[in-house]
Order: sequence, then structure tokens, then C-alpha cells
Amino acid sequence: MMLNGRRRARLVLKNGLVFEGVHFGATGTRFGEVVFNTGMTGYQEILTDPSYYGQIVTMTYPLIGNYGVNVDDVESRHPHVRGFAVRTFCEWPSHHKLVDKLESYLVQHDIVGIAGIDTRELTKAIRTVGAMPGVVTTEDVPVESLLARMDEAMVPDAVKRVTTQTVYRAPGPGHRVVLIDYGMKAGILRSLLERGCDVIVVPATSTAEDVLRWKPHGVMLSNGPGNPEDAPYAVEALQGLIGKVPIFGICLGHQLIALACGAKTRKLKFGHRGANHPVKDLRTGRVDITSQNHGYVVDADSLQGTPLELTHVNLNDGTVEGLVHRHEPVFCVQYHPESRPGPSDARYLFDEFIDLMTRVREGRFAHA
Repeated sequence: MMLNGRRRARLVLKNGLVFEGVHFGATGTRFGEVVFNTGMTGYQEILTDPSYYGQIVTMTYPLIGNYGVNVDDVESRHPHVRGFAVRTFCEWPSHHKLVDKLESYLVQHDIVGIAGIDTRELTKAIRTVGAMPGVVTTEDVPVESLLARMDEAMVPDAVKRVTTQTVYRAPGPGHRVVLIDYGMKAGILRSLLERGCDVIVVPATSTAEDVLRWKPHGVMLSNGPGNPEDAPYAVEALQGLIGKVPIFGICLGHQLIALACGAKTRKLKFGHRGANHPVKDLRTGRVDITSQNHGYVVDADSLQGTPLELTHVNLNDGTVEGLVHRHEPVFCVQYHPESRPGPSDARYLFDEFIDLMTRVREGRFAHA
């Protein structure tokens, strides 16, 4: 069926709720977990963030695509979402960096988009019921047959699917940092290079021995997709690294540090995805507005009896946003200090990592 010259599209949630609109981008049927992002801008960074691997993302801001796409606002080699849902997409974008339209970009990367739906109603449904499997389709098939295939939304071994398969180096004159790629955003690498680091990027499956072979001054743990408990190999590697080298973890890296130290993680009802989440540093009282993208958090109650101390909390819901090891040079945050997209409030954390590596190298780190 065609509507206003465009093929009809549907987004169907596992609970049977159906949203009808029109297609833009690629055609076909794509299954994935349906989530929402509250950012007003940054759709290109969102599409290319590996943490969204296997998901169908809806944008709460009503107009998407008005500045097209460019070569600068990508966070990985290609997009990782399976579907993209918007209220209105812009067919005729305008921006001085523009190289392509959003729709052409989705076609190029085989991503099915749906427009013309009530994204406010969809967001309210996810907030009420929770993030759930769904499907976006341009095909004329019965809803019942789509509901019977919801298992196709599962993404096993998500980290292994997005990590680099080979080791590569981005040289610099400063501290040697091994960056473990669990689904790394380019902004993390860029933030280290801006501070002069000599960065070696390694696969997520690297062992502690693989990492230490580089004789790093520090180890950086990236963001990534999925349930942190699905990456036991990463937890085991971290257990072999803690106490031997300074470590800074972001997002999934933060959760993996918690698991390696004996804490637990749990899934949020609908996650934190957006660019305006307030986070308070309990040590200083400072509040940063942060960029976030995660569906799991560290369970605060499980920190008891571990060597981890709570340092940051989310002011919206009180969830864990930052931890520090009481005895070793290890700290981590749940949010994205490299932003992209989002505010730059927390970029100073990369400077703190540089300072931590310097103090350890100079013997000025005091173990508690």
C-alpha cells in the first residue's frame, strides 16, 4: 500500500501495539529491541554508536534529518541500529557540512526507517511497559506472524560482533594507553589522542596478558552493547588487570569493572538514552549534564562488601553513575564524558585519567 507516494510501514511491539506510518530509508523487515533517545540533535552519532547494535531507535524530538549527514559526526565505521523511527524526517536538509540526506544514508546502510508515527505515544508506551522487542516492516504481512518471530530481536554476543578484530595503533608522544574496544565510540579515542596519548586499540576478547604485553601506562575501557553479564571473558581479563595498571572505564566498561570487583548489574526498565541527564559527584557536589546510552546499571546494594566506592549518582532516579576503587588506581563512570552527541561538562575526566597515570608512574599514588 502507498501513502502520499510512499510505502506503508508499521512498527509492532511485542505486546501487540501497532504504529502505522510511512517508510523512509531501506525496505524490508527488521527486528530489535525498541528504545527511545531524548536528544534534540545528534542522530548521526546515535546511528553510528555501537552501543545501539541490534536496536530500533525512536527519537523523541519531532523533526529529524534537518542537517543531513556529514563525514565528521560518525562514531564508528557504519551505523549499528536495525531500525529508525521518527515523527517527521526532513527531505531537504541544509547545513554547510552536509554531504548526503538522512534517507539516502539509511538506504546505503540497509536500515529501515518509519516516519509519521506518534513518537510521543510510542515513548510513553516504552516508559510504561519497558523496553521490549519489536519490529519495523514495510512488508504486507499479518501482525500475528510478526509477533511469532520476536525471538529474532535477540542479539547474542553483541560485543564480539562490534569489537575490532585486529589490534591497531594511534601513536602519540604521551602515556601509552591500551584501549579495550567493547564497541568503542570514536570520541573516546579522539579524547585520548587530544591529550597526546599513544593508543593501542585491542579486541574485547583480549586477555590480561595480551594487554600487559604492551606495557601500558593505563588501560581505557570503552562503551559497548548488551548485557555486561554476557561478556565473562572481559570480566576475567579485568580481574587480571586491576592492581597492575591504572584503569578508566566508561559505560559498559564501568559495568564490567563492577562485575570484576564482585558487584552486580541489573536491567533498567527503559534505559537512559539522551544528552541531558544530570549526574552529581558525591565527593564535590558538582553536577554535570551528561550524555548517556545504556540499558543496564550497577546495582547499588551489591556494592556492599566490594572494594568499590560510590562517587556519582543520577539525579533523576538515583542510579549508580560512578565508582572508584578504594585501594587501586581504578575509576569508572556510567555516562559518556566524550559526549558526541551531548554536552562537554564531563570531559575533564580524561584529564583526571592522565593525572592518575602520571601519579602512578611517578610513585605518587597512595594505596588506601
